Amino acid sequence: MGFIKFLIELLKDPRTIIAGWIFMGVAPTLGFIFLVVFVETGVVVFPFLPGDSLLFAAGFFAAPDAATGKAALPIAALLPVVMLAPIIGDQCNYFIGHFFGRRIIASGKVKAMTPERLAKTEHMIEKWGPLAVFLGRFFPFVRTFMPFISGLSGMRWSRFTPFSILGGLVWSSLFTLLGYFFGGIKVVQDNFELVIVAILLISLLPTAIGLLKAKIGEK
Repeated sequence: MGFIKFLIELLKDPRTIIAGWIFMGVAPTLGFIFLVVFVETGVVVFPFLPGDSLLFAAGFFAAPDAATGKAALPIAALLPVVMLAPIIGDQCNYFIGHFFGRRIIASGKVKAMTPERLAKTEHMIEKWGPLAVFLGRFFPFVRTFMPFISGLSGMRWSRFTPFSILGGLVWSSLFTLLGYFFGGIKVVQDNFELVIVAILLISLLPTAIGLLKAKIGEK
């Protein structure tokens, strides 16, 4: 129950969670951020972790304070951490799918891996080929299933990896720098929770539309 409560709080207010980590030091904070982003991408049973909003909140803490000119997190250390986490996570998830994918799906233990989500991910791969690996990085749930399905479907590692690296670099740096440059704006600070909710909703919108189209298509 404690872990579930932590995940709910992380979804609701990543800024407060990161602020608590910062009290333990910069290195532990960077380690926790790396772990959350890595697990969202690299462990197929955790597709619901808030990667987008966590990166935005982390970028906010890397921006210099208007009064002191100091930042709680060094942007020069934060960016390499958030860039490496999704790249390594993708590699881990690809090989999980390659070696164990059939058995995991057959077991039915990954409840988030619904037929609709699998079908959407497979359709992206069929339509876009390895480019789907890059595009899938920007869709919650899909970014967790994409490397898994890529390994499962037999996509060559040499085709998967360049697009995986590019997607990880663009996605992580984009959301982190958005928090870095815009997190300090007063209207954003005053409505930070609403901004986080908006980021979650906007990032989930394409996936929701895809699932709705799939349902309508079935009917």
